[in-house]
Amino acid sequence: MVRRLSPAITLTASVAIVGLALSACGSTSLSGSDATPKATVSQTKEVSLADKLPAKIKAAGKIVVGVDASYAPNEYLDADGKTVKGWDVDLFNAVGQKFGVTVEWVPANFDSIIIGVDGGKFDIGVSSFTINDKRKGQANMVSYYSAGTQWAAAPGNPKKIDPTNPCGIKVAVQKGTVQAEEDLPAKVTACKKAGKPLDVQVYTGQDQATAALVSGKADAMLADSPIVGYAIKQSDSKIESIGDVYDAAPYGYVLPKSETDFAQAIVDALKSMDASGDYKKTLTIWGAEAGAISDFAVNP
Repeated sequence: MVRRLSPAITLTASVAIVGLALSACGSTSLSGSDATPKATVSQTKEVSLADKLPAKIKAAGKIVVGVDASYAPNEYLDADGKTVKGWDVDLFNAVGQKFGVTVEWVPANFDSIIIGVDGGKFDIGVSSFTINDKRKGQANMVSYYSAGTQWAAAPGNPKKIDPTNPCGIKVAVQKGTVQAEEDLPAKVTACKKAGKPLDVQVYTGQDQATAALVSGKADAMLADSPIVGYAIKQSDSKIESIGDVYDAAPYGYVLPKSETDFAQAIVDALKSMDASGDYKKTLTIWGAEAGAISDFAVNP
């Protein structure tokens, strides 16, 4: 499974929790804001969908979205430090157009977004959330994409890191992700038993984890496959992928448990965009079409 879990679960005591922001390495060169695709795919309002908007959203004329904007090319801050961009953003903006409303993107720490949706701060969470049973118990989730986990290291993999047996290395990962909460803990335990501890550096933002690898503070990193692929392109060949992509799973939009009808209406909007070809066009603009799906659903 991929991407992020919330709320965060603490790793084992042997895991080093690192909160250091690497400002020297983390802006345009790694975030991708200097390579933003310019084209977008516009949609026309469908009255049948607009009629299914919750009253709060109808009254406001907008959907307030919680997002962790550190996950290029999915969602990240542009060079102005304010505008949230990415293929995830463009895709949901198009969904919003189907409902005839605007989308307001509100940056937040990843592990606060589901809580914010549940408490009414956000109408929806759109931030590359992996759909899993725990999340489906907390919220309604609408599937819209599929991604897997990928590792990266320095060019040529000089330390001969094996993602299936990464003992004795320093690995960077983002806090609250499935990689941090479900993938690495078992590896930490196995490496401890083998007498070769795995030093896990957990960062608040994915850009910080990538910067740790580029700067040499970490020997490797792992994240969702599209994020690693994009980071490789933006690093000017300072890192490369190692091993195969594994544990593919769907991303889901996060909605309150009470909004099942709205969730289904979002499924219908995605199906309409898929039928017109605009769903895949939006992904293709960003080079993210490999994760396209067609079986959109509520709580699959």
